[in-house]
Amino acid sequence: MSVIEVNNISMSFGGVKAVSDVRMKIEHGEIVGLIGPNGAGKTTFFNMLTGIYNPTEGEIIYNFDKEIHPSKIKPYEIANSGIARTFQNIRLFSEMTVEENVKVGFHKNISYKFFSSLFRFPSYYNEEENAYNKVTELLKVFNLYEKREELAKNLPYGEQRRLEIARALASNPRILLLDEPAAGMNPNETNELMELIRWIRDKFDITIILIEHDMSLVMAVCSKIYVLDYGKLIAKGSPEEIQKNPEVIKAYLGGES
Repeated sequence: MSVIEVNNISMSFGGVKAVSDVRMKIEHGEIVGLIGPNGAGKTTFFNMLTGIYNPTEGEIIYNFDKEIHPSKIKPYEIANSGIARTFQNIRLFSEMTVEENVKVGFHKNISYKFFSSLFRFPSYYNEEENAYNKVTELLKVFNLYEKREELAKNLPYGEQRRLEIARALASNPRILLLDEPAAGMNPNETNELMELIRWIRDKFDITIILIEHDMSLVMAVCSKIYVLDYGKLIAKGSPEEIQKNPEVIKAYLGGES
């Protein structure tokens, strides 16, 4: 069974149709690329997957322990169900430390109650120790442990990108949505990101969907690629199929297909 089913969704803003009649099925453990020219509707699509926008037509279904319909619950409930994302424009807590940013992501996994924290019951210390160990593990994986006490705003751009991914993973997601994770990275950082994305999928046993303009990264890590153009799904298939697809070539390069 697919972990995500997208059934003929559309999204309109006034008279403008940003996404039109998109269908998609994504299996557990896949790394899926969503590509297309600027303004193709990719981020709007992500916003529907996470409940920020409700589709004007169609439906989205997450098949976990039970069916979850993002349009029927609030974004925080979607996050609690196992969906995490990063953003095209980095959204860290800039005045908090690197460690604190990741710990915020871990918050939904902490189960002690108010009185346990107020009176410092053993459950409080056990949960806090567990959170510290998990956060430390993530910081080491993302080569950020030595900078754990620095403010997030003081990190170089590439490290801020890695921190945002680490924070998303701290919520223990089943599905991770990455919105242009390689944006602003140099070639060496992009190569490291390729390996990191594969490692994340295998280590955490999750499904990854990414929006990306760096075609070398998309072609290297994705098993399946969907292509949007002016809000419409114009192609889907393996990297090899997408590279040869005339509609995709036309959308990116212009001219006749």
